[in-house]
Amino acid sequence: MSSTIVKITEIEVEMARTKKNMATAHHLGLFKSHLAKLLREFITPKGGGGGGPGAGFDVAKTGDA
Repeated sequence: MSSTIVKITEIEVEMARTKKNMATAHHLGLFKSHLAKLLREFITPKGGGGGGPGAGFDVAKTGDA
């Protein structure tokens, strides 16, 4: 997680020192997209692979299937 925080701060610093004009608009847009991706990864943790055994619903097996 700490590497994500470091990357977020580096991007924020780079965005702060980049002048905002037509020539740098694409560059700043890329920074914003990378920042949004990193923030999403930081806020929502990766999945744990399911609940494991015992977490869920048991369905009674009936019929000839």
